[in-house]
Amino acid sequence: MSRVLLVDDDVHLLSMFALALTGRGHQVFTAGSAEEALASVDTARPEVIVMDFRLPLMNGLEAFITLKTTAPQIPVIIMTGESTMSLAIEATSLGVFDFQAKPLNPTVMIETIERAAESYRDSLRPQSTAPASSSVDDDTIIGNSPSMQEVYKAIGRVAQTDATVLIRGESGTGKELVADVIHRYSQRRLKPFVAINCIAIPEPLLESELFGHERGAFTGATTQRIGKFEQAEGGTIFLDEIGDVPLSVQGKILRVLQERTLTRVGSNTNIQVNVRVLAATNRNLERAISEGTYREDLFHRLNVVSVKLPPLRDRREDIPDLVNHFVDKFSSELGVQRHVVAPDALALITEQPWPGNVRELSHFLCRLMIFNPGVMLREHHVRQALSVAEQSNPDAGNSEDRLREIVRQHLLSDTIERSFQSFVEKVEAMLVLEALRSTRGNQSHAAKLLAMSRETFRWKLKKYTDPLDHSASRNGPEHLGN
Repeated sequence: MSRVLLVDDDVHLLSMFALALTGRGHQVFTAGSAEEALASVDTARPEVIVMDFRLPLMNGLEAFITLKTTAPQIPVIIMTGESTMSLAIEATSLGVFDFQAKPLNPTVMIETIERAAESYRDSLRPQSTAPASSSVDDDTIIGNSPSMQEVYKAIGRVAQTDATVLIRGESGTGKELVADVIHRYSQRRLKPFVAINCIAIPEPLLESELFGHERGAFTGATTQRIGKFEQAEGGTIFLDEIGDVPLSVQGKILRVLQERTLTRVGSNTNIQVNVRVLAATNRNLERAISEGTYREDLFHRLNVVSVKLPPLRDRREDIPDLVNHFVDKFSSELGVQRHVVAPDALALITEQPWPGNVRELSHFLCRLMIFNPGVMLREHHVRQALSVAEQSNPDAGNSEDRLREIVRQHLLSDTIERSFQSFVEKVEAMLVLEALRSTRGNQSHAAKLLAMSRETFRWKLKKYTDPLDHSASRNGPEHLGN
C-alpha cells in the first residue's frame, strides 16, 4: 500500500483516480490547488504526488520546483492537457518522475504511480533539482503522440548530462532536430553546435574534415585546416550517418571518445578536445558489427544513451499537427496566403505510408502549396499530387509488384535447373554495376552503397566483368564468407 496525493481542480478526475487507487489498496489524499497540496505534504506524508500542470494561481511545474526544495525525495508525476515538446522536456529535465499527456490512459497511469511508489520505497537517488536555464520558444519537433512523448522524456533526462547519445531512426524522422534540441537544453548551449553528414564527405577527405590537417599534409593542402571536432570545442558535435563511416576513420573517432585527444592529418601533435558527441544512424549497427564492417568498441562508446525515433507511419495521430505546422511555415516562406486543408484532404494525407517520413511529408506539402495557389486544399488536389509524385519516382508504391512480375517472367522463360542461380547472378551483377555507375566509378562509395566491404565488392566486380576469371571466382575467396 502506498500514500498517494492527487492534485487537480477537476473534481470528477480526482474521484475517478481516487476510487481506482483505493481499490488497489492505496491510501489516497486529494487537493484542488498547488497551494493546498504543498500545505498538506507534512500531514499526508505522500510517497507519490500526481499533479495537474494547469492549476489556479500556481501551476504544477512551479509547485514541483517549490516541492523539490522541501521534499526532494517524493516522486512527482505531472499530467497536462496542453502537452508540447518544450513542456515535456522542461518537466523531465527538472526531474519530474514522469509526464503524462491527457487524455490519460488509466491503466498506464496507475502503473506509473505504482512504479513511482516503488522507487520511493527503494530510496533511489532523487532526480536533479537544477532548473533548466534555457527554454525553446517554438517547438522544433512536432508531435504529441505517446511515442513522441517518450522521445521528449528521453531528451529531458539526457540533455543536462554530458553523455554520448546515439540517435536511431529511419531517414527523415528528424534525428538532427533531436540532436539540436539536446544541445539547446544542455549546459553547453552557449558553445558551438557543429553538425557533419559523414556519408556526404568522400572517404579520402572525411578524416581531414573531422580532425583537420596541417599545411602540406597532402596534395592541395596549402593551408592549415581546423577540423570539426576542434570547431566544436566546448560545445557539441553531431556526427550524422555515423553508421557509414569507413573502418579507417572509426578508430580515430574512438580515440577521441576514449582519450579526448586528436591528431591533425600530417601532424604528430596530440590536441586535447572538450566536446560532447551526439551521433545518428539509420543503419542496423549490430548487423554491421556481425558483418565486420563496424567496430563493436566504437558502437558501445556511442551507444551510452540511445534515443529511438519512431517512423511517421507509427504515429499517424501527429500528422494533422505536422500538416498545420508545414502549412504555416511554407505560407510564410513562399509569401502566399495561408492554405486551408479540407478534412477529406487531411484524411488522405494521414492515410499515406510516407516512407521518407517527416522530410517526405514536408516536401510533398511544399509542392502541393506551390502548384495549388488557392486557399482550400481538397482531396482531389492531394490525389493529383500523389499521382505526380509516384510517376516521378518509378520505384515508389508498386515496386514490390513490379519486381514480383519480373521474377514470374524469369521463371517462365528459364530452365528449372538454372532458374534460381541465373536470376540471382543477373540481379547481383546489375546491383554491382549500377552502384559503380551511380558513384561514378568510386569503388569505395559503391561498396558502401551496397553495405558490403570493399574486398567483397571488388571480388564481385571482377566476377561480373572478367569472363576469364568467372569460374575461378564462382564461390569467392574463403575469407570473405560469400
